[in-house]
Amino acid sequence: MISHIDVSSVLKRSVCDLYSNLVTRPTGAAVRIGIEHHLDEIGDKSLAVLDFSHVGLLDFSCADEIVAKLLQQYVSDDIPRREVYFVFYGMNESHIDAIEAVLERHGLALVTQLADGAPALMGIIEDDQREAWEKICELGSARPADLADAIGVPHEKAARTLDTLWRRRLVIRQESGYVPVRGVIS
Repeated sequence: MISHIDVSSVLKRSVCDLYSNLVTRPTGAAVRIGIEHHLDEIGDKSLAVLDFSHVGLLDFSCADEIVAKLLQQYVSDDIPRREVYFVFYGMNESHIDAIEAVLERHGLALVTQLADGAPALMGIIEDDQREAWEKICELGSARPADLADAIGVPHEKAARTLDTLWRRRLVIRQESGYVPVRGVIS
């Protein structure tokens, strides 16, 4: 299931409908909790498009509360109880600066949708993972053998890389193979 979450609307419902800036850690925590409540209603396997289009300012503490803490709940070395994937959309330069800083601090990565609709990665990601993710975006989907052939690595390495990308919630694992996390906003 795909769910569009307007972060500005969550801010207005959770904190105050008088402004559109995400500043202070308590504000970020309230917005994250609002997003979590929404995610609780949409099932065990879902894609959430977090839309920052109508958010004015995003400071580092809010980025940490909303982005890092939200991602950390669903990115795991263990088999997660729920599969929630995120696409971050509508970010401006100030949003990107704050989000990149918290991704780096926590060793996280995420998928963002660019203005032209193309997906892109932000954050900390190893070169082989980035190459695999970009190839999957190009192919549309891939099984380990497909990826191994496409990028010229052993099957076992391709399988490990795909599993890592899945655990980091950068690709979705399906019966037909792995597909890139993508938004649907145009």
